[in-house]
Amino acid sequence: MKLSSIDLNLLLVLSAVLEEQSVTRAASRLHVTAPAISNALSRLRAALNDPLFVRRGRGLVPTPRALELGPVLRQAFVAMEASLSDEVFDAATCTRTFTLALSDADQLATLPAIVKSFVAALPRARLTITSIDALVSGGGLASERVDCAIGPPFPGEGLHRTKLFEQEAVYVASSAHPRLKGRLSARQFNAERHIDIHLVLGRPGAGNHSVQRAIAAAGLHREIAMTVPSFGAAASIVSSTELITGMPRSVALQLAPAFHLQVLRGPGAPFVFEMFLHWHERTNRDPAASAFRQAIVDAVGVRPRR
Repeated sequence: MKLSSIDLNLLLVLSAVLEEQSVTRAASRLHVTAPAISNALSRLRAALNDPLFVRRGRGLVPTPRALELGPVLRQAFVAMEASLSDEVFDAATCTRTFTLALSDADQLATLPAIVKSFVAALPRARLTITSIDALVSGGGLASERVDCAIGPPFPGEGLHRTKLFEQEAVYVASSAHPRLKGRLSARQFNAERHIDIHLVLGRPGAGNHSVQRAIAAAGLHREIAMTVPSFGAAASIVSSTELITGMPRSVALQLAPAFHLQVLRGPGAPFVFEMFLHWHERTNRDPAASAFRQAIVDAVGVRPRR
């Protein structure tokens, strides 16, 4: 039987009679008459093909079918009342699970600060981190899987965003690279072979497109030797080859000691891109989601990261 075929008010009556064990008390609780309760039970008996209650003396005894439905209905109505409640949100007692989508760059550079702020603001809640790949393949922020994401501006209906910080793009090469040291000239940039990084389902993301436009505007070009899906993979390959790759400065400083890399300034003026916190209209007015977003802003939105 489909739920749409039953009047939900009848289930509310059944739940009240089960808890009160009396038609009269159930009627008083629901602010209706006893005949209205009896009529509702009669309709529900016909719909479920079960007597639901039988008389024993002056009382009612629920059938096994009614007893089976009791806990399910009680749990459902408690959950609905909690969802519709006007009670003030309490961050200290919130036990919800929040999901944040990050690239591997932000997992390295910004996540530790976010976790510290999250634990302080929502001490009983749970945080799940997912990849940009998972965000896109799962339907984006419009789906129920991800609450918000950090990244450059990206399009989408019903999206909200707030600026968090700025990132300067730098380049990394092996510390043992035979030709490079300190800063890349335009000639060196064009002559060396590069690793490109495609973060979104094997395709360039918004940040990659911004960098490509900046490189072209500066009259430069990259000879791409290979493409990888993460900054960590690019750093590992750079450490043992003569290839170079670009990445945010904060990430480069995290990875350089582990992979024996040198951080290089690119030719010309440094390219700086803006990073935003993105979320969907579906969570825009939710107080718990708002508290989660504020914890992120408090952690990494205070000052530019250069």
